[in-house]
Amino acid sequence: MRWLPAVSMMLVSTISYVDRNTLALLAPTILREAHLSNEQYGFIISAFSIAYMLGNPLWGYLLDRIGVRAGMTAAVSLWTLASVSHVFAFGMQSFAAARALLGFGEGATFPGSLRTVVQTLPMNQRSRGIAVSYSGGSLGAVITPVIITPIAAMWGWRGAFWATGAVGAAWLAGWMILSRREDIRKAPKHAAARRDGPGLRDPRVWAFIAAYALGAFPSAFVLYQASIYLTAMFGKSQVEIGKVLWIPPLGWEIGYFFWGYATDRFSGAGASIPALRRQFLLLTALSLPLALIPQVHSYGLTLAMMFFAMFMTSGFIIGAVAYGTHHFSTDHAGFIAGLGAGSWSLAVALAMPRVGKLFDLHRYDVAFVLAALFPVVGCAAWVWCAGNPRPGGTGL
Repeated sequence: MRWLPAVSMMLVSTISYVDRNTLALLAPTILREAHLSNEQYGFIISAFSIAYMLGNPLWGYLLDRIGVRAGMTAAVSLWTLASVSHVFAFGMQSFAAARALLGFGEGATFPGSLRTVVQTLPMNQRSRGIAVSYSGGSLGAVITPVIITPIAAMWGWRGAFWATGAVGAAWLAGWMILSRREDIRKAPKHAAARRDGPGLRDPRVWAFIAAYALGAFPSAFVLYQASIYLTAMFGKSQVEIGKVLWIPPLGWEIGYFFWGYATDRFSGAGASIPALRRQFLLLTALSLPLALIPQVHSYGLTLAMMFFAMFMTSGFIIGAVAYGTHHFSTDHAGFIAGLGAGSWSLAVALAMPRVGKLFDLHRYDVAFVLAALFPVVGCAAWVWCAGNPRPGGTGL
């Protein structure tokens, strides 16, 4: 029973990623029927990402103060309505508006997950709790093609968005019962006046942002562009892509548990800067093969390389969250989670229109190199910031 809140957060993050990845999966069909370009698709993604960026720290701040019971009820209700609103979209502006509303609501996903874990699990089980609750995002990306492809084939892409709304409503019904538990209902400690909270003048904050936002960028690149790339390069149909598009995010799912264990085992759950530095350097080196995918002419090998790239990104996320939760008070857990996911979303918002333009120009080689360079910059920034002392304090 102790693990039920963490499992509930895994389910809600699964639902959030099914909601957001439904558009990515059905992009070839939707872009064709709505007469949208890849660049316009990039701006639609940016609308989601900007709203998600703004929503993450805001929801994190609110959840740290009002608690997860009321906060998650409000957030999931909002994004469930937003998901259904896609049914009525017909052009770039209406899709962008629907995505923005969805992104703002889903900004509560990871702040709610981390806030719930630190509130309901003892310290010696929190790393596993984080892995469980965060893994729902990658699980959602894995199951979206399996669930959504047959629904869209039977009832069209609009029917798929009706289905995602129904799933969100079902979770809310279950949450009404589960959230009556005392460890969920209790109000979190008021942390506004604590001196150990994250501030933008603190190099540790920028180290955390660099590792999370830039290191994990390839996950967004693969999630949003894989279906379009596989259609363009291998001539696959929507149904054919739906049968295999679960493979890349499976690497993300497996990676959460692998890197969760590795981070606990070899870097003291983010406490050891030298060990975490070695982990990030390894992740960066192993992220570089993503740049070579346009040189590969095998459908199976391309999927395998995408799988491997997403496996690496989960290491950056787990390492960054472990670093952040170790070096800041758990009273700020929701805000820390929101800051990480929000900064990642900002990187996505800024990069995806450019990526879409490169896809329109068929410059896939440049797009994949660009995506592979994000972890390089992120690792370098983390090494620089994590090695600097905190202003007015001691070094890490």
